[in-house]
Amino acid sequence: MVRNDRGGFVRDRLIELRDLRASGQRVEIRGRFCYSTCTMLLGLPNACVFPHTTFGFHGPSKSGRLLSPEKFDYYSRIIAANYPAALNIWYMQTGRKRINSLYKLKGREIIQMGVKPC
Repeated sequence: MVRNDRGGFVRDRLIELRDLRASGQRVEIRGRFCYSTCTMLLGLPNACVFPHTTFGFHGPSKSGRLLSPEKFDYYSRIIAANYPAALNIWYMQTGRKRINSLYKLKGREIIQMGVKPC
């Protein structure tokens, strides 16, 4: 169960995602918030979300510093590839455009974008 996860580094989260996919473990996102790389869990086949959890999205950066346009686009695509299709589109069009603040969506909105409710 995931509770109140502020995120972290993309590379570390990709390792966690690989391990979770291999295990087939159910991932319940039920805390008050799931920010940054925590949102990459939403694309797991066994993920579900609590409708009241707040999800926070932002574009990739190097500890809050801007990346080159090429790296920004590269890491944005890696992040978005871990989302269901509708959320992927939203992230690439909107969610990645903030760096030092978050776009916040409630779990009920994430559910409407294709993630199962818990």
